[in-house]
Amino acid sequence: MATGGVVVDTQHADMIHDAQFDYYGKRVATCSSDKSIKIFSVGDSANNSFLAELRGHEGPVWQVSWAHPKYGSIIASCSYDRKVFIWKEINPNQWQIIFQFSGHELSVNAIAWAPHEHGLILACASSDGTISILTCRDNNEWTSTNIPQAHQIGVNAVSWAPAVAAGSLVVGQGAATTTQKRLVSGGCDNSVKIWVEVNNRWEVEHRLEGDHKEWVRDVCWAPNIGLPTNIIASCSQDSTVIIWTQEDVKSTWVPRTLPKFTDAVWRVSWSVTGNILAVASGDNKVSLWKEGVDGEWKKIEQMDETQK
Repeated sequence: MATGGVVVDTQHADMIHDAQFDYYGKRVATCSSDKSIKIFSVGDSANNSFLAELRGHEGPVWQVSWAHPKYGSIIASCSYDRKVFIWKEINPNQWQIIFQFSGHELSVNAIAWAPHEHGLILACASSDGTISILTCRDNNEWTSTNIPQAHQIGVNAVSWAPAVAAGSLVVGQGAATTTQKRLVSGGCDNSVKIWVEVNNRWEVEHRLEGDHKEWVRDVCWAPNIGLPTNIIASCSQDSTVIIWTQEDVKSTWVPRTLPKFTDAVWRVSWSVTGNILAVASGDNKVSLWKEGVDGEWKKIEQMDETQK
């Protein structure tokens, strides 16, 4: 049984939708339906402290995401108000909006920073069915490109492929090489799609359809240290989690479904090493899964809201 959790009293006035640690695990950012973002320092429960409150959104804030520290102390946020904000810490615990994107027609549901090797680039998924790619250029100007009609009805989730090519350490290339930009998205059309950037345009590389029977709520591409397989996890309103594997970029994606959950599954997240998957479901439980030597995924831990 998992023990020793750290409790942070956020004082949010409404439901919390996301909580994300910074790169070093020293600070956590939370966001809420109360339209605010809060930042805390974290250690043990006695050493947690409130650092800053960020306000500017006009609706519930769905997600927050820290950029890689090589670009400074930067957070992205997205909201029901159709906006994406890029925040920067200009002085200790003093944050300001350095870029605001208002190019979506409906709620922006999810955001994800690209691997830092690609640059300061943010993907944004919206209920208007599109994915926006925001890029900070060398002159600190932000530009946007659009993937139109990415998913019918809406896009719920987006995640980037690792910058290191799968198999680059196995085939003897020496140092791991940076790949083309790729990302995965999940939507209200019950599908998962793999996208690749070709000549500054985004194209569908693979459509993973028919396995999920209801909306795909989240997708997450597993970290990769040059080992031979690409792995993606997806979860759905249909109470299923699917692990997709691909041996190389030219091969097909093979699905493996975890034992069915008792409620809708909302979020999936990989460990830093990419071998343990955390799954959050609508029954207020978080479970951890790991692949066995036989290739079967087994539950190794579970927590519920009663555990502190």
